[in-house]
Amino acid sequence: MEIKSKRKRKARGITSKAKKKSAIARAVIKKGKGIVRVNKKLLNIMGPPQIKAFIEEPILIAGEKAKEVNIYVHVKGSGFMSQAVAARSCIAKALVAFFKDEKLKKKMLAYDRLLLVDDIRRKEAKKQLGRGARGKKQKSKR
Repeated sequence: MEIKSKRKRKARGITSKAKKKSAIARAVIKKGKGIVRVNKKLLNIMGPPQIKAFIEEPILIAGEKAKEVNIYVHVKGSGFMSQAVAARSCIAKALVAFFKDEKLKKKMLAYDRLLLVDDIRRKEAKKQLGRGARGKKQKSKR
């Protein structure tokens, strides 16, 4: 009896990662025809149009160069908006890493710094005597 081991296939191409809150996005970029997939779904058929437009921003900034590559993004954790921010940032970082273009990097930084720099803000830790980080039980006067 032969046992097959399930090893993860190493992604070929250039990889990048990005975070927002607890959302983590990983992207693989390689030569192709301009296909962009987020969690195995084509970007064209993704949910709300605002989020689709938000994730597309780095692709629009890159212009014609983005049509030369395929980008595959895998996002998990947190909520839908944090996932969108992480995916957008990951795509931008992958494009800059793939083309090694200083003009493209400056263009993206001028448009929005969060395209290339992860947001370091995290949830504040919960404290004792309360429901959350700041909310406390109300003290009785009498």
